[in-house]
Amino acid sequence: MSLIFIKRAKLRDLPAIMAIIDHAKAQLKAAGSPQWQDGYPDAAALKKDVDGQQCWLLVVDGQVAGTATMIIGDEPSYVDIEDGQWQNNQDPYATIHRIAIGAGFGGQHLSHYFFSNLISEAYHEGVRNFRMDTHAQNQQMQAIARSFGYKHRGTIYVTEQTSDASRLAFELNLD
Repeated sequence: MSLIFIKRAKLRDLPAIMAIIDHAKAQLKAAGSPQWQDGYPDAAALKKDVDGQQCWLLVVDGQVAGTATMIIGDEPSYVDIEDGQWQNNQDPYATIHRIAIGAGFGGQHLSHYFFSNLISEAYHEGVRNFRMDTHAQNQQMQAIARSFGYKHRGTIYVTEQTSDASRLAFELNLD
């Protein structure tokens, strides 16, 4: 059994984070998805996540295996939702963004460990409402979201400069 845990990223982790993001971009491209194919997320966005203490690392046996950003607070892209609605608009929520697993770590279901740990971290902080979004062609992320009980709530539009800004929006509410 491997030792698997999460920790907040530091600036010194930025090269490892970028390598993981670049690997994820290549995987999305190979799958035919336009998501993350226009330069985003870039080092500046990820540095901002790290500086804001919102970037997390998945560590497996001492190696950085994944990266994700978790923001507790309002997400500007989630204010307007089409073809549906959020179930819970009253309580604070955490949004999981920019999650990726690095090369050499595929097939180990590490994204499930990562999501579980991120949800536990936010739950410990009192958050019971979780949101995320993904491109309609990102079938893998949709499957992961549904496996955790996230429900599709509608369509949102991301603010990053992209030719296809529509994203499927998901929400998970815990007791």
